[in-house]
Amino acid sequence: NMLAMFRKVHAKERVVGFYSTGPQIRPNDLRIYELVKRVVPAGTITPPVFVIIDVRPDRESIPTTAYRVVEEVDLVVPTGGADKSGGAAEVRKSFAHVPSLIGAMEAEEVGVEHLLRDINDPTVSTVANLVKAKLSGLSTLTEKLVEMKDYLTAVSEGHMKANSEIIANMQAIVNLLPNLNVEELVRSMLVKNNDMHMVIYLSALIRCVIALHDLVVNKIAYNGEVGDGLGLAKGKKATKVDAGEEKKEDDGDSKAKSKKKNSQ
Repeated sequence: NMLAMFRKVHAKERVVGFYSTGPQIRPNDLRIYELVKRVVPAGTITPPVFVIIDVRPDRESIPTTAYRVVEEVDLVVPTGGADKSGGAAEVRKSFAHVPSLIGAMEAEEVGVEHLLRDINDPTVSTVANLVKAKLSGLSTLTEKLVEMKDYLTAVSEGHMKANSEIIANMQAIVNLLPNLNVEELVRSMLVKNNDMHMVIYLSALIRCVIALHDLVVNKIAYNGEVGDGLGLAKGKKATKVDAGEEKKEDDGDSKAKSKKKNSQ
């Protein structure tokens, strides 16, 4: 089968999980997990890992998200009454997030660095790259804040259980945010923002003036070259015309002389 062929070719590698292009968890992923679990060796301590690889081009953050399967105990209440004492416990499996990191070997990192050095777009300036990086960071921050908002809304409405660790991390993030209500800080940020926009505006004007100057210089040089060519062509035509007229005059003189000789 395919697993036996894989082990023959890649003897040192082992299967640690499976992946999907998602971009969300689907109900059949748990069934795939049960199938992959049979392939994992019996002595393996780490359970299979499920990774979602987001292939959408508009994603700015790391395109991988890892999960592991955990078992949760839900208390099922009998339909006959609201007394929970006679309820039965049901074990339900679900996916829990696992922190992941994308790394590479030293040789791969060196190769990627060389490839990135060769990629150079002269039409894009350094300021444009900095602005693009800022926009990318802000869009990622917005995405994470919306995800936190959706989680808190689901917890408040009772659709999800509250996780103390997640709420503690959210509180730490909120505590690290700066206080932007200070008048001095707001004024300094506005001054800094205006200065940066002024520099960008002046840089754009200078680039535009330099481009127009180069265009005018090229046009003058082109007109000079074309004008010299036309002057040479006109000179050649004039010499040809003069030579033709002299030839005609010589022909006329020779004919007149021949007539005089004949009359004599």
